[in-house]
Amino acid sequence: MKLWRWRFALAVFIGLLGAAVYLSPQGTAIEEQFGLYWLFHLRGERTAPADVVVIAVDQASATHLELPLKPSLWSRALHARLIDRLVEAGARVVVFDLVFDRPGSDARHDKQFAAALKHAGNVVLVERLDFEETRFPGMAADGSYTHILREYTGKILPIIADAARAHAPFPLQKSSWVSYYWTFRPGGSDMPTLPSLLLQLSSAEVYEHFLTLLAGIDPALIRQLPASVNEADVENLVLDLRNLFMQKPVLAEKLLQKSAEGENLDTAQQRILRALIDLYGGSEVRYLNFYGPPRTIRTIPYHLLLDEGGGQPETAGELDLAGKTIFVGFSAETVSGQDKVRDDYQTVFSLPDGLTLSGVEIAATAFANLLEGESIHPAAPVNGALILLLLGTGVCLLCFVIPARNTMVHTLGMALAGILSFCAYGSASVWLFGQWQLWIPLAIPLMVQLPVGVIGIVTLLYFEADRERRRIEALFGGHRPEPVVRDMVRGAGPIHTEGQLVYGACLATDAEKYTALAEAMDPRQLAALMHAYYECLFEPVERYQGKVSDVIGDAMLAIWAAGSADPLVRERACLACLDIISAIERFNHQGGYGRPPLPTRLGLHFGEMVLGNIGARQHYEYRAVGDIVNTANRIQGVNKHLGTRLLVSEEVVNGLNDLLLRPLGRFLLPGKSQPVNLFELVARQSGSNAAQRQLCAAYEQALHVCQTGNRVDALHRFEMIHERFPEDGPTRFMLTYCREPRLFPVREAGELIISIQSK
Repeated sequence: MKLWRWRFALAVFIGLLGAAVYLSPQGTAIEEQFGLYWLFHLRGERTAPADVVVIAVDQASATHLELPLKPSLWSRALHARLIDRLVEAGARVVVFDLVFDRPGSDARHDKQFAAALKHAGNVVLVERLDFEETRFPGMAADGSYTHILREYTGKILPIIADAARAHAPFPLQKSSWVSYYWTFRPGGSDMPTLPSLLLQLSSAEVYEHFLTLLAGIDPALIRQLPASVNEADVENLVLDLRNLFMQKPVLAEKLLQKSAEGENLDTAQQRILRALIDLYGGSEVRYLNFYGPPRTIRTIPYHLLLDEGGGQPETAGELDLAGKTIFVGFSAETVSGQDKVRDDYQTVFSLPDGLTLSGVEIAATAFANLLEGESIHPAAPVNGALILLLLGTGVCLLCFVIPARNTMVHTLGMALAGILSFCAYGSASVWLFGQWQLWIPLAIPLMVQLPVGVIGIVTLLYFEADRERRRIEALFGGHRPEPVVRDMVRGAGPIHTEGQLVYGACLATDAEKYTALAEAMDPRQLAALMHAYYECLFEPVERYQGKVSDVIGDAMLAIWAAGSADPLVRERACLACLDIISAIERFNHQGGYGRPPLPTRLGLHFGEMVLGNIGARQHYEYRAVGDIVNTANRIQGVNKHLGTRLLVSEEVVNGLNDLLLRPLGRFLLPGKSQPVNLFELVARQSGSNAAQRQLCAAYEQALHVCQTGNRVDALHRFEMIHERFPEDGPTRFMLTYCREPRLFPVREAGELIISIQSK
């Protein structure tokens, strides 16, 4: 449970982190700059509405008309001719995104342009926003100043402003990245911006129905409103409707319900009516639903509408402009043209070569979004935060519950689960964005929650694995070799029975007279005795990096595992055996409290063995398996026949020079078919005494004579050794053999092999 508490805490932290970042100003910036970018490009380009057209003042038109590229230098007589052609073509509304704040080079052209505006009656001009900075002395002692920045609308030449149907500003973000606009000017003025005025003008055909719906809710609502859009001052009408909807927040919902009843309106009219209701009842901040890179909205060069039969393939009538909203403004085709006239903005669809959307294209996009009811709708802050909380928490918990057989599979499974989860979430985000224009967080999950989650999960798994490793090492470290425990930790999983083939030294011990002792002693006293006894055996084994593999009654099996026939491993095993002999001697001499001695026999062998789980069904025990184990136990048993305490095989001591060894000859052990060359491990060379060295040298010479077949001479030599060392067990054994060889079956094939018949 403690483990899952940490996991759950991490999952909740990842969720809360995403929610907190999303609610911060930095989170909004991240989503606008990265999330929107990815969503638009994953969705791809969309077909712009056919009802919106851009007439471009561009390099091609300037060249064709033999004019400079800068729009302010173009004759306003040309604009008058353009308006006449657009009226002739049946344009619904015309928008000029050009500057008309000063008189032109010819006053007659200004009057001609104003007359065309007046005659058309459907032309809207864009007002430029200017800024004025005022500096006032501050109150601080350092003489600092207070700066006040005032925004105001630039004046349009009166003769032109009065002739236009309306004029309004189109403010955009004062940043390098444009993603939204305002339907009503921010800062408390609530004056309508260009897209709002255009939508109101475009809704003239449904305005009467709109008034009918308002009257159906409350007849008093329409008393101050004009009966027709054509009769109204459109700026004041928009402002009045805005104030009306702000005073009655539920008005938009009621109108939508009534409009759903549908009364003699075709699909296009119903669309405009819903757009009008949404304009006044919705947010003043609208995120732009871009259709694509520059000129995705249908764009026609300016000069094509001024040519009549001048060799051009299309005329104004053939361009199908009837019922369209026409935007006239500068729109560059190339980066060089864009650099000459700066009216461009960075957006999600800015091209790699530097070409960006012009101001007139963004204005056309904003109006098209309003008309189609397809502005981008960001998730409400609370909803977005909740989505990120659930996403981060859910994906993190999902990663933790992935089942696995080992660490590698678990890691891969979690990575795959996390990737698939975020891919599914990303696909859902793109689908919602494309189908419903719903913008849910995308950048924060990928840029914040995912990397932090990966780091957090990996870190937590590392500490969990480290804690589990230490737990396993503590549990099995005293019973299994360190390399084996290390492999267990690396590949923890279900129990496997195939085992691991290693080289190793195997030590078998046995205490004399234990059976009679166990029968005579009280079980509690026996348990206390064996605890003290095994302390003598275990300590040297562990000190020389061996592991106790098994303990049964008075017998112990210890192993030193290695990847090869490492002499260091064999030397450690030998030194541990010598220390065990010394410890047992001290144990037996200390006595006290009625404790009986426990003389112990040791047998040490080296070779290949399998370390693994041995058992079946629900019961497994970790064991060393192989001939080496059986042979070590048989070697231990030979001590009874030779009167020794510590016997080792040639495989153990081969190449070890710092040990005093007494060769005992070749023995065929009980149940074995191959003989083993045995040695008595007497002491370290550096710790041996002269008597021990003399005994070993004399015994080796006598054994060599015996092995050559001269038993008489060998008998004489062993008798001399016996006189000097009467308690030496191997000497007594060889005396018996030399005197009565028939007692010990011997297999001779050029060498002496003594067969031991009993364990």
